[in-house]
Amino acid sequence: MQVTPGSNANVVGCAKDLNPFSVRLFRYMAPRAARMVRMPRRSVPERLPHGVSPSPRSGHPGFPRRSRAVSLKCSARGRRGGRAMETPVEIRRIRPPSGNEDPEVPGAMVVPGATDASGLDAYVALIRRLDAETIGTSELARSPRELALDLAPSRYSRHVALGAFEDGALVGLAELEWELDEDATTAYLPMLGVEPTHRRRGIGSRLLAAAEVAAAAAGRRTLVLSADHLISRDDGHGERLRAPQGEASIRAGSVAVRFAERHGYTLGQLDRVSVVSVVGRADEFAARLAELETSGRSPEASARYRIVTWTDRAPDDLVDSLARAHTQMSLDAPSGEIAYELEPWDAARVRDDEHRSLERGRTGLFAAAVTADGEVAGFTQLSLLPASTAVEQWDTIVLAAHRGHRLGLRLKLANLLLLIRTDPTRERVYTWNADENRHMLQINEALGFEGFVLESQWQKPLTPPES
Repeated sequence: MQVTPGSNANVVGCAKDLNPFSVRLFRYMAPRAARMVRMPRRSVPERLPHGVSPSPRSGHPGFPRRSRAVSLKCSARGRRGGRAMETPVEIRRIRPPSGNEDPEVPGAMVVPGATDASGLDAYVALIRRLDAETIGTSELARSPRELALDLAPSRYSRHVALGAFEDGALVGLAELEWELDEDATTAYLPMLGVEPTHRRRGIGSRLLAAAEVAAAAAGRRTLVLSADHLISRDDGHGERLRAPQGEASIRAGSVAVRFAERHGYTLGQLDRVSVVSVVGRADEFAARLAELETSGRSPEASARYRIVTWTDRAPDDLVDSLARAHTQMSLDAPSGEIAYELEPWDAARVRDDEHRSLERGRTGLFAAAVTADGEVAGFTQLSLLPASTAVEQWDTIVLAAHRGHRLGLRLKLANLLLLIRTDPTRERVYTWNADENRHMLQINEALGFEGFVLESQWQKPLTPPES
């Protein structure tokens, strides 16, 4: 995600993590990174002493019955020939090609007419530029087709894109999403970013304000956002900021931190973004998996759980228990001081998710540990980006009653082996983990994952709209 505050920041992003909530990677461009997440139980982040180094992821119930469409206009100050002048900047909703748009999004900036393919191309191009600047790669950015499908209506969630336009050109963007479950109260801002040439004009702050208005109009009481902090750019010195849980820390004076704090957001968690190469490792993964399957921690461990793998569509006999595991993921994933909401899944939602993934041009690879009575005891999921050598590691969970048998490592090895055999052209896998989730981090480190970004998660209570 990318953000441009009134100072000089930017955020970009998009990616999915082991969290049940799909994706959120909002990068603070300019000097560093910024990004977003869910709501916390109120707490004060700990500031570390100077010089301390840090340690090296239905329906519409609850919506207002009728909400006003909001159209915001703002100005960005620029200078030409030494004279200050006003350049009009318009904040408006970016809609997918005609036929896919959702006209009833509460609080969205609704502008007549649909965005054409060139508009989506410009949007994706800006995300790629911001990604490259923020995390050093643009290979996780979505295609225009993926973006259009993300913005299309869904039974389970709403996804809104806002753009900042100057003289008809897109110079900034923000994406907002929220669950449609009747008990959901949180919205997420996975993207917020501004062109480098248009920073320090307050466009990022205006986009954030527009997103807050839209979220509040949709009945959301909390907005969460994330910021990316490249580890290679942090020398570990200066005043540090640490989340309530975990050992990692970020620079208290970074642009992302100053932007989030200035706008009333509180740090609730730090996630580690890691990457691993899988090139030429099929034999290694196969040997390690075979060793685990013959040396379980209890003599019957391997016999008690069979590992089942599949591509794209879950077997019919597993879909119900897989849905229950997805739901549990939203409860069990470490959340620091961010109060993640329950994300209810059933078989229909699993099938909808599979269908939308295929529409996006992605391939989904799954490995599940299945008990003797046919229940999913745990699973892991990889998402293969279209026309790319990159892969995203999504949810991984072992249900509490089945932990202690090294199923997490077995599942990941089985799925990595499936990846190499399914598509040998894939080179790298990215994953997101809470810094306090030492157990999963140790599994990933054993597989060779190395952290390269810390992602700070922030949240803020929203003011309800006036009736």
